[in-house]
Amino acid sequence: MPETILVDDAGPIATITLNRPDKRNPIGPSTCGELVAALAAIKANAGNRVVVLTGAGPVFSAGGDLSAMQTQGGGPVATLPELLLAMHDLGKPIIAMVNGPALAGGLGLMVACDIVVAAETAVFGTTEISVGLWPMMITAEITRSVGRKKTLDMMLTGRKLDAQEALACGLVTRVVPADKLQAETRALAESLAEKSPAAIALGLHAFYASQDMELEPALRYLQGELGRVLQLEDAAEGIAAFLGKRKPVWKGR
Repeated sequence: MPETILVDDAGPIATITLNRPDKRNPIGPSTCGELVAALAAIKANAGNRVVVLTGAGPVFSAGGDLSAMQTQGGGPVATLPELLLAMHDLGKPIIAMVNGPALAGGLGLMVACDIVVAAETAVFGTTEISVGLWPMMITAEITRSVGRKKTLDMMLTGRKLDAQEALACGLVTRVVPADKLQAETRALAESLAEKSPAAIALGLHAFYASQDMELEPALRYLQGELGRVLQLEDAAEGIAAFLGKRKPVWKGR
């Protein structure tokens, strides 16, 4: 049984909650291992269409546990790179529901999600420099969403951004009032769950696979992936439903 997270995978929307609020939901080997295992189970469950990732208590995640940079408990363990790669390989949308501060490694975990919905009271930052560290692993995630200069400003100063600044620079997708965070996130998750899971899986894989390619190879690769999408039964169903002015019935293939 997971010790540092809670998993509710009943229905199309699976919710994963970082569940060490007394420690501000730190990211360590045990938490990474439990998240990787949870994502593997969700990936194998055709009934799960969307994942919502959040934190228990007033904090999303304050990053690594500086008082115990070691394995916790006897469950599965994994590295942060293994977790981030598992997130990008899931093939199902992951929505970060950011209820409070997302800092250091917690910020990297948030940015690795496909969509980020944040409470307007949340704050964000790469605070490692203040304790003589550097956000090595999450650099790869942040620079894919935020420009180089903004990223360096965050990393060199360790300052915290409010929700509106995080939205403006691309760290966050949507900012909502704190009392509407759960409802807004749920509505978004439900809308994604109604889309073709087969098209989403191919689309997410192509998105992450192509982002570091040169332009011409990327275009050639994406052309091939478009061919795969067009061959889906869901594509034929979606077109037929559109022409017939009815709601599509997805088969997931």
